[in-house]
Amino acid sequence: MASLQLCDGYLLFKPTASPRLLSQRISHRLIPKASGSPPPSSSSSSSSSSLSLSRRELLYQSAAVSLSLSSVVGPSKADEQLSEWERVFLPIDPGVVLLDIAFVPDEPSRGFLLGTRQTLLETKDGGNTWNPRSIPSAEEEDFNYRFNSISFKGKEGWIIGKPAILLYTADAGENWDRIPLSSQLPGDMVFIEATADKSAEMVTDEGAIYVTSNKGYNWKAAIQETVSATLNRTVSSGISGASYYTGTFSAVNRSPEGKYVAVSSRGNFFLTWEPGQPYWQPHNRAVARRIQNMGWRADGGLWLLVRGGGLYLSKGTGISEEFDEVPVQSRGFGILDVGYRSEEEAWAAGGSGILLRTRNGGKSWNRDKAADNIAANLYAVKFVDDKKGFVLGNDGVLLRYVG
Repeated sequence: MASLQLCDGYLLFKPTASPRLLSQRISHRLIPKASGSPPPSSSSSSSSSSLSLSRRELLYQSAAVSLSLSSVVGPSKADEQLSEWERVFLPIDPGVVLLDIAFVPDEPSRGFLLGTRQTLLETKDGGNTWNPRSIPSAEEEDFNYRFNSISFKGKEGWIIGKPAILLYTADAGENWDRIPLSSQLPGDMVFIEATADKSAEMVTDEGAIYVTSNKGYNWKAAIQETVSATLNRTVSSGISGASYYTGTFSAVNRSPEGKYVAVSSRGNFFLTWEPGQPYWQPHNRAVARRIQNMGWRADGGLWLLVRGGGLYLSKGTGISEEFDEVPVQSRGFGILDVGYRSEEEAWAAGGSGILLRTRNGGKSWNRDKAADNIAANLYAVKFVDDKKGFVLGNDGVLLRYVG
C-alpha cells in the first residue's frame, strides 16, 4: 500500500503491504512542499555548479570524519540500541529530512534512501551502512532537488522528485536515466510505484494518477477529472469541508490491489479511488479532530490518525466511514505514520521520537520508551519484509529494525 501526508510543511507518502508476511509493503514518503531552488544566472552557472559539487563533496567528507570519530569514541547512552531498533548514522547534513527508502527485489541487500537537499544514499549490505550516490543527469542543472519517492520491480526502479524529475534504472540502480516529463503535468509528483516491465503508476498532489508501459515516455491518465472538479459536483451532497478544498492532498496511500485513500489538505474529509472508477469518491470524516494521515491495514481495513495524537481503526475491512478510537500513549505528540510488519504486528511513529507497537492487529499499543532519546520527528515507517524495517525522520535520523 502507500501514503502521503502533510506534516510540519512536509508531504508524507507511503505504500503498504499485503496480509501475513506483507510481501507487498506500504511505503511512506515525506515530501517538502517548498519548491526547489531556482537556477543561477547564466553568468554564474558554471562556477556555481562547481562550487555546489565542492560543497557536496566537503559535506560527505566531513560526515565521514564524524562517523569515524563516533566509532572510535563509541556510542553515547542515547545512541545505544533502541529496544528492537538501532540508529544508523548517515554521511549527510543533519538538517536533511529522509523521505523514502526501497530495496531491489532481485538484489535484497541493495537499497536506496532518498531525502531533501538532493540526498541519495545507497546500501549494499541490507541497510547497515550507507554511502552517497551521485546521478550526473540530476546534477546538470543547479536545482536543489528533493527526491520524494522510489520503487523497484525486479531490477527496474523509478525515482521522482521536485522540481519535476523522473529517473529510471533497468539494472538495479547501477545506472539511472533521466526521462523527460511534460510541463503540463498537474501538481507535484509525490508517489511512484513500479508495477511491471517498463511500467509504473504515478500520483501527483492534485490527485492525478498516470500509468506508463513504455519506460515513462508516455503516460495515460487513470482519472477522468480533477479532484476539484469532482468536489464541485458533489459540494451539495453533504461532504463537509468540500467547499474549502485548496486543490491538493496532504496524504495518499496505495494498497497492494491499487486502491487509494487520500486526505484533503485541510484534513476535514478523505477520498478513495479504485481502479476503473472515473473519479475520486469523497467521504466525510467520522471523527471530530482533523485527519493527519490514513492508510491500509494488513487485513484490508483502514487506519486513521488525527492531529494531536489520536489513532482510529475502521470497522471491518475495506472502505468505511465508521471508525473506533484506540487508546495510545502519545504524550500529546502527533502520530504521523503506521507500518505493518505482519498482520498482527505494526509500529506507529511520530513527533519527538514517539514509537508505538501493537501485537494484536492494532487493538492495543505500547510505547517503546527507549526511542524517547531520539531528538527528532519520525515521519515514516516502512517494512520491506518481516525482518527488514526502517523508520525515517528529520535531521537525518534513520532507525533500522533489529528485533
